[in-house]
Amino acid sequence: MLILTMESILDWGVGVIVWLQRFSPAVDLPFRALTFLGDEGFFVLFLPFLYWSVDRRTGARLMVLFLVSGLASCVAKSLADQPRPFEYSDQVRQLGPASGGGLPSGHTQNAVVVWGYLAWQLRRRWAWVGAALLMLFIPLSRLYLGVHFPTDLLGGYVLGAVIFVLFVWLGPRVEGWLSRKGIVWQLVAAALPCVLLALPLPQRAGGGGEVAAGATLAGMGIGFALERRWVGFESAGTWRSRLLRFALGGAVLFGGWWAKQAVLGGAEPAAPLRFAWYLLLGLAGALAAPWAFVKLRLAESRASGEAKGSGLEAS
Repeated sequence: MLILTMESILDWGVGVIVWLQRFSPAVDLPFRALTFLGDEGFFVLFLPFLYWSVDRRTGARLMVLFLVSGLASCVAKSLADQPRPFEYSDQVRQLGPASGGGLPSGHTQNAVVVWGYLAWQLRRRWAWVGAALLMLFIPLSRLYLGVHFPTDLLGGYVLGAVIFVLFVWLGPRVEGWLSRKGIVWQLVAAALPCVLLALPLPQRAGGGGEVAAGATLAGMGIGFALERRWVGFESAGTWRSRLLRFALGGAVLFGGWWAKQAVLGGAEPAAPLRFAWYLLLGLAGALAAPWAFVKLRLAESRASGEAKGSGLEAS
């Protein structure tokens, strides 16, 4: 009975997607642009820019939230193991790239946690309106492109909302508690949960994303703690210095990605090497880049004594 019910729900979802795809190719371009605003590729550019060049505190917190959400999404996809619409039915055309399981929708989840958190931080009506529109149209683009069922969107909304609420509620408390602890506590708190979650998962289908998210989160958590203690980077400055920071940091990250592609030819390495790679990537973005910005006088640094006492505290 449960199987029949699930099949009927998926069949209904196929009908919704086929109806939306009647408007293809006329609206392919705007829907692909909308889906990009929920893409990991977009956030790989946007979140470092926010951290390095706009507001360090908000950028650091949002990167942690995004990676926690991504790790949860990867685990949920592995557990649900639900096919994509174009895999389930020949009636659905795949109009955009997609891989892994379909439930929950990662794009929907990203829209809720990232744009919702930015609206919550800004506390402006226009920000909430913009976030609400993105939360509506980014998921709709995933239906139109034939890569998610309506139930996948619902799963993304629910999981994203739970993570968002928990982060807003518990984040400041955890941050304050860690700021009162020593550096060893902070480093263990940053790395241990990510290692425990990510390393056992590659044996399951879809474990590669979990390793990447967990390792990057661990690297960034360690980097944030060490950066507050030793660097004290501040994101204020002229727009020229802000743009130069983003250009320099982006060039380094792109160079690392290019080197990986050149060595491995696009293939992913074994899980331990993949974990080490993304761990270093997180450290580079959170610690090495801010250190370089200060040394090159593209950013100011707080007094060393003040920076040493702040640990993981993002504020």
